[in-house]
Amino acid sequence: MLAIDAHQHFWKYSPVKDAWITDDMKVIQRDFLPQDLAPILATHGIEGCVAVQADQSEAETEFLLSLAEEHAFIKGVVGWVDLRADNLSERLAYFSKFKKLKGFRHIIQGEPSGFMLDRKFILGVQKLAEYNFTYDLLLYHHQLPEALQFIHQLPQANIVVDHLAKPSIRTQEKNEWALNIAALAAFKNVHCKISGMVTEADWKNWKQNDFTPYLDVLFESFGSARLMYGSDWPVCLLAASYEAQLSIAQTYLSTFSSHEKHLVMGENARKFYNL
Repeated sequence: MLAIDAHQHFWKYSPVKDAWITDDMKVIQRDFLPQDLAPILATHGIEGCVAVQADQSEAETEFLLSLAEEHAFIKGVVGWVDLRADNLSERLAYFSKFKKLKGFRHIIQGEPSGFMLDRKFILGVQKLAEYNFTYDLLLYHHQLPEALQFIHQLPQANIVVDHLAKPSIRTQEKNEWALNIAALAAFKNVHCKISGMVTEADWKNWKQNDFTPYLDVLFESFGSARLMYGSDWPVCLLAASYEAQLSIAQTYLSTFSSHEKHLVMGENARKFYNL
């Protein structure tokens, strides 16, 4: 079984562009490029990855596409485009020429309340389906009620929720998040990534059992056919090595059938992103 890492990042570190990488994140205040990731993926039998935007610019999209052109193991790119722009159709037509560009993401977790319900934004996400592009939904757990209203208006969109919608694992709060996740999963066009968990836990003192209740909710809600593994490397390094974060998913899946493991660890990502 050749796995796919459905969520990771590359960047050439710049204190201005990457101001979100604060001083308590010194371990990732440097460049992270394909030559850093390739041997790690090879060590763990992971065939390829999906590189996801970390900066809100078309320059970021072009940067990731240039890396994907040079490195065959980068199977897909999730870029950024201004989904509220008047010339969006023109930009999507341009980007549709790039075979490895699979979808787009906006960093909604940093946006004010009501952003997802902006009519122009909804229309922009709707338009992605016309060009066979997916949409990665990055948000915090407290934004889920708004996300439900947002997704209700997007029946044709192929949407994947990043990082379990960032539940508060470090405080073990779960109930409201779990209800919202179940409501979200009722929309059959919505998938979810098992990614970014360690950074929502206690960075220095997390244990495998911290994640089990959250993973239980995900599998009860989405089932094995709509979940995909992602490392969130190099952001995961704030709280875990690549191997340690991978082992959380592998340990949890150890009692699952080989078919279900195959789906979660690669096949679902291949299908969703058309890799």
